[in-house]
Amino acid sequence: MSLRIIFMGTAELACASLEALAAQGDFEIAAVVTQPDRPKGRELKLHPSPVKAAALRRQLQVLQPERARNEEFVRALQALAPDLIVVAAYGQILPASILALPRFGCINVHTSLLPKYRGAAPIQWAILNDEAETGVTIMKMDAGLDTGDILTQERTPIYPQDNSESLHDRLAALGAGLLVRTVREYVAGRVVPRPQPAEGTSYARKIAKEDGLLDWAQPARTLWNRVRAFAPWPGAFTHLPAEPKPHLLKIWQVEVAPGSGQPGEILEAGKAGIVVACAPAALRILSLQREGGRRMTAQEFLTGHPLEPGKRFLRVS
Repeated sequence: MSLRIIFMGTAELACASLEALAAQGDFEIAAVVTQPDRPKGRELKLHPSPVKAAALRRQLQVLQPERARNEEFVRALQALAPDLIVVAAYGQILPASILALPRFGCINVHTSLLPKYRGAAPIQWAILNDEAETGVTIMKMDAGLDTGDILTQERTPIYPQDNSESLHDRLAALGAGLLVRTVREYVAGRVVPRPQPAEGTSYARKIAKEDGLLDWAQPARTLWNRVRAFAPWPGAFTHLPAEPKPHLLKIWQVEVAPGSGQPGEILEAGKAGIVVACAPAALRILSLQREGGRRMTAQEFLTGHPLEPGKRFLRVS
């Protein structure tokens, strides 16, 4: 007899988990729940979530309530009689009426080693805070924000070449594999939920666009982590003095370099990159993008926008 599952997810992160569950012959995806289509682009046309697009490719039933607490929606879930609800990057807190609905409860795929980095942006904050490793937690959901009992966890290093995009993709794949193994073990009674430790709790708040602003008075390694954490969104950025107003530059790739000077001072500008003084050390900009332009190497940028040593980037809030 197959396990009847409702899957709830919205963001790209959740697609790997949905695909992994749908590929199992002994799992039945009774429905996929995702956020309503949202307007995007200059013309503000409605676009489906990545999870909806994945579900439609597999011809799965899709439900899109504006609010998970909607009584009509809860009744629709009850009518589907799920054995288990799986949640991954859905974007809403579930009410008690849904948490208590399936016989095996609701489980969540969370991209951190709980209790570290509960909340909306665990991947970015792990990089931002210079963590050596992170991972995925499969947890049994409760009424709190990522506070439920841990079922399983799997770790992965955070490599120097990682940014939030590469780490996102690795954790999505890691979580999908762990989810399938965990579901089987959990429903068979071979996984015992364990409470999260009281120590080591932290919260990963949602990222805002202004978080990408580079403060050159910070240490070079701190700014290196900020660039990696916020690529591709919201992007780390700085400002170059210009008239009538400063130019915004999005910084894509950097490395820590030797050097000293006033924070934001350009120390070198050539084929090897643009070296900017921090406090301490310096940061070598390897690729960047002018507002409204394309991403380019530092050398390509300097061809059209020569920079002299001694010039300083601004910190414009």
